This record gives sequence, structure tokens and C-alpha cells, in this order.
Amino acid sequence: MKRIGIGIVALLLMVGCATQQERAEQRAKMRQTVEAAIVSRQLRIDIKSMNAMRYGSKMVTPDFYLELRGDTLRSYLPYLGQVRRATIGGPSVGLNFEAPILQYAESKPKANKTRIELDVRSEEDAYHYFIEVYDTGEALIRVRSQYRDPISFDGYLTPVPER
Repeated sequence: MKRIGIGIVALLLMVGCATQQERAEQRAKMRQTVEAAIVSRQLRIDIKSMNAMRYGSKMVTPDFYLELRGDTLRSYLPYLGQVRRATIGGPSVGLNFEAPILQYAESKPKANKTRIELDVRSEEDAYHYFIEVYDTGEALIRVRSQYRDPISFDGYLTPVPER
């Protein structure tokens, strides 16, 4: 009986070690995926939630994203907040546009985090995107605008779909 108990404990320890090794391999693979996406400037962040200045945090449907393709930014993000400038035809719903990147800066303030700052201009406004991507694939996006309240988004890195 004692031998069976020792055998079960040994088996559980071996399974636990294999699981830790698999997790470490998954983390290393995700780290490589994140690094490759940032270096090639080909990344897509699917949005989980948004944090509006006046409305608090809200969960969003899974079809919102921010996509960086080389020197172009595709923004399909929801927006809650005050718009301080009227545009012809009224403001668009959300931060929905595709525009060339005017300025791009990248830094690595910590070993597990990359910070990207970029400026774009749409027909309605000028935007400053502040993006933090972690080695785990999690991401934080903060958007400042000339004529809108600031807003932030939480999301995760996913593969960029082929065009």
C-alpha cells in the first residue's frame, strides 16, 4: 500500500514538471511571436474592454481591433466620450479609420514590455496612440486626440490576417 502511494506521488510530480515545462515553452513561443510582430510592424490587437474618461470601464464585443501594418494604422475601435468639434456630416461612430503613420517611436522600458508611440491624422482629428505590448501577448492602448476625450483599451495580440 505504501509503495502504491509513493508511486502515485512520483507520477503526480512528473506530470507537474511536464506541465511547467510546457508552460515555459508556451511563454517562450509567445515572447518570440510578440517580438517578431513588433520588429516587422505587423501586429493586431483584439480589444477586450475600454476605459472611457467619463463612463468608466466597459466590456466590448470581440470584433474591435487595432492593426499596425508597416507604415499604416487601421483603427476599428469603439468610442465613448465628448467630441469638442463638429465635423461635416457629424463625427463618425468610434475611432474608425485607416491612415499613414506620421511619427513612430519604439522603446523597451522593461524586459517584458515594449512601448510604441505613434501619431496619425484622419479626416476628423489628429491622434496620438500609446501602445504597450507585454511578452504575454497582453496589450494596453491609450488614445489622445485633439478634439476628443482620452480613452484606453485592453486587449491581446493576435495573428495579423492576410489581405
